[in-house]
Amino acid sequence: MTASRDFTAFVQELFAPLGGVAVRPMFGGAGVYSRGVMFALIDDDTLYLKADAESKKAFEARGCEPFVYDGKGKPVQMSYWKMPPELVDDADEAVKWAQTALSIARAEKAATPPPSRRVTLGAARRHR
Repeated sequence: MTASRDFTAFVQELFAPLGGVAVRPMFGGAGVYSRGVMFALIDDDTLYLKADAESKKAFEARGCEPFVYDGKGKPVQMSYWKMPPELVDDADEAVKWAQTALSIARAEKAATPPPSRRVTLGAARRHR
């Protein structure tokens, strides 16, 4: 995965209307966040937006493909889809697609229970 500085700056500017947009390095690529919620990723200067079962139909209709990485010799498909290339020239439409991706990411985050905060016996003793 790679993400150039120029491309990440472009993405951050493109999605600035969403508010609180940050691009953070991730495995050579980058995650795109709005107020702490990842809704897109960048790989090889290609932008992928979060999708669900319903929204992926719009990506498929435009001939877009999902993000797939090599997981120990086996392809792993994630729920991010390549943004339609024509949206690069239509900022308003790109932001609409990003808003949908952000809504999906927020809903997924809200539905995910927080990690268990189990305290081991040894840790509990140290805190006495």
